Amino acid sequence: MALSEYQLKEGPLQPAIVAYIADEQAADSALRQFWLRFTRHKLAVAGLFVTLLLIAVALSAPLISPHDPKEVTAIFSAKPSAVHWLGTDQVGRDVVSRLIYATRVSLIVGFVTVSLYVTFGTLVGIVSAYFGGWLDMAVMRITDMFMAFPFLMVTLVIISVLGSNMTTIILVLALFSWPGVARLVRGSVLSIKQLDYVKAGVALGLSTPRILFQHILPNAIGPIIVNATFGIASAIMSEAGLSFLGMGVKPPTASWGNMLTDAQSLTVLTDQPWLWVPPGAMILLTVLAINFVGDGLRDALDARQ
Repeated sequence: MALSEYQLKEGPLQPAIVAYIADEQAADSALRQFWLRFTRHKLAVAGLFVTLLLIAVALSAPLISPHDPKEVTAIFSAKPSAVHWLGTDQVGRDVVSRLIYATRVSLIVGFVTVSLYVTFGTLVGIVSAYFGGWLDMAVMRITDMFMAFPFLMVTLVIISVLGSNMTTIILVLALFSWPGVARLVRGSVLSIKQLDYVKAGVALGLSTPRILFQHILPNAIGPIIVNATFGIASAIMSEAGLSFLGMGVKPPTASWGNMLTDAQSLTVLTDQPWLWVPPGAMILLTVLAINFVGDGLRDALDARQ
């Protein structure tokens, strides 16, 4: 907003206006510096572009998919052609269409899982570190207990009992992923709460939620964002692995993991690469892109940079 010199020099709102302008300029400068540091990481920029492209593909899947991914035709294991760009699978379904819809499944699992466990882990970590004492000890022992579970074994048991579907996979992955975030946030908050501005807030009588979420959390958000970015890639890999083992998303719903299940046959591996190379390449591309974004965010948020 452009302000005249008269507005800046005269009037009862002059101090507030000056303070507002200073805050806006500081925020713009910080954001600009963050973006400059991020764009120095060329692989991170490429990863961000690929990630945004994948999100666009997932959102527009019904519009860009050439066929119904669940439609079974009489053309079994067909080679790539003008009609089926990446061929068909062993029951006659179009591989390109299934690949597009599988992008939606993988991204939903990745982003929803991370949203759940990062939110919960952040709340647990910040409350535990701020209040300390017996609460901190009890919460950390519960966290240690969850981290001690053999992840794969317990995950397979829970999915076997509750059934293998996308909702179950998201909940199970989130259930065993929050302890890492809780420990990360706890470590950051333990150091931040000793700073003068936090003590000043307590002395001024600010409410505990205001201190936690307006003064402490914004200064601990950097490591959380980086951890969440890598967590998305990890969740996508976990979903693909579970689906490959037959414990994840079930056909006819398309998933990169259950598309790779067909590659267990030696005949498919040697004679029908269009069935396993595309989903494998998509997993590799997605995980690399998100990890590169995480690297860029880590460098851009590093105060030493």
